[in-house]
Amino acid sequence: MSTTVAGVPTLDPTTCYAAVRSRDRRFDGVFYTAVRTTGIYCRPSCPARTPAVANVTFHPTAASAQAAGFRACKRCLPDAVPGSPEWDLGASVAGRAMRLIADGVVDRDGVEGLAQRLGYSARHLGRVLRAELGAGPLALARTQRAQTARVLVETTDLAFADVAFAAGFSSVRQFNDTLREVYAATPTQLRGRRGGPRSAGSIDLRLAVRAPFAGRAFADFLRPRAVAGVERVDDADGGPPTYARTLRLPHGPGHVRLVLDDVPAGAGTGFVRARFTLEDLRDTAAAVARVRRLLDADADPVAVADHLGGDALLAPLLARRPGLRVPGHVDGDEIAARAVLGQQVSVAGARTVAGRLVAEHGTPYETGVEGLTHLFPDAATLAGLDPDALPMPRARGRALVGLTAALAAGDVVLDRGPDRDEVRARLLALPGIGPWTADYVALRALGHPDVFLPTDLGVRHALAALPGSAAADPARWAPWRSYALLHLWTSLGDGPATYEGE
Repeated sequence: MSTTVAGVPTLDPTTCYAAVRSRDRRFDGVFYTAVRTTGIYCRPSCPARTPAVANVTFHPTAASAQAAGFRACKRCLPDAVPGSPEWDLGASVAGRAMRLIADGVVDRDGVEGLAQRLGYSARHLGRVLRAELGAGPLALARTQRAQTARVLVETTDLAFADVAFAAGFSSVRQFNDTLREVYAATPTQLRGRRGGPRSAGSIDLRLAVRAPFAGRAFADFLRPRAVAGVERVDDADGGPPTYARTLRLPHGPGHVRLVLDDVPAGAGTGFVRARFTLEDLRDTAAAVARVRRLLDADADPVAVADHLGGDALLAPLLARRPGLRVPGHVDGDEIAARAVLGQQVSVAGARTVAGRLVAEHGTPYETGVEGLTHLFPDAATLAGLDPDALPMPRARGRALVGLTAALAAGDVVLDRGPDRDEVRARLLALPGIGPWTADYVALRALGHPDVFLPTDLGVRHALAALPGSAAADPARWAPWRSYALLHLWTSLGDGPATYEGE
């Protein structure tokens, strides 16, 4: 889909146009098609008549198309698509910046704050983003604000002034002008497009994912790991399971409920239904971005299956659970602490200890949802505990306190902004943090698609149960070893036990 010129990735027009002609939904979010004769931009799968090749240009982001003077198609809603899988696969500066912008960093900390998190000057970061994504950080953040505003306009009864504030606009006039420019519609016209019940504090959304999506297997992974007070998985009679958890967000707490149903192959872009309840609606963009990270929503399951399905050992596992995702997390600090709790113990054992920590040191939070009572303890709280008083071996307690102290001080940052290799090196430099823990954090907190845990007990059990595993060569599974790992772990669900640990 892309080539590299002078070190900068560029879209290949011939390949892009072929995807547009076939209306291939796998490329929704990978690039955008702008049509000169209509002045609009679309997702590749837009059902409208395919424009002539002489009339189109291709853009790596919606912000790039907007900067070139195009407005969003009202028919295909090109901003409501998964993000590019390349953002996690390559983890370039541009990809890491997109993750932070989606989380609302520019709105909270400005361009200088974004650049500082990435380790660049604001000027150099702007050059990088314009070269790779076709727009600078302010334009990318503006597109994010417009999408958040559209969601709030269409799904709540908030006054438009409150929507503008919640979405991050500095004024109602800027909010109105942006929506007219991006969507060629006023806020009143956007609100009139959608019906259904709305409430000011709850937002019902459909989070886009590429098909297939193994939602029920995703719930099966989360169920034995759900920490009491913070998260829960419920099974409906004959219906899809649901997952609910509390969220620690920049402006206040919130919680989310997800319906984890399967999306079959061939559906193109599928959706996960979500209900967000937020104390402060300014956290809408951050909450959505973090839950999308949890769902691994931007993954390309077809590319993964094409690569791993050629391996005789893995092919039956992929056929059994098409579209299996690598579960991420909504809070890197939380999953890092839980990774230490999981060292050399079963999943059930780690879950029990985590539940005790939540009950004793978590932040109480009234959600109105049975079983959701607390936010997981933050890093500063855990760093202040006495290692000898923790319900675990003393060495592991010291490792937990040391890790959370580094997180609280900002010596280790797990928000997908820093370089992954640098984060891993900083983790390994901490006492009690070995390769399994560092790589597990990379897998779930940093969204690394190419992690393998050869010393993991669950991996060993899974491989031992597969015929021909003696010839297994995980190096051949790169750059998708994280997905191979999840298929191996998930295969243990067919047997008696599930394991994690060093």
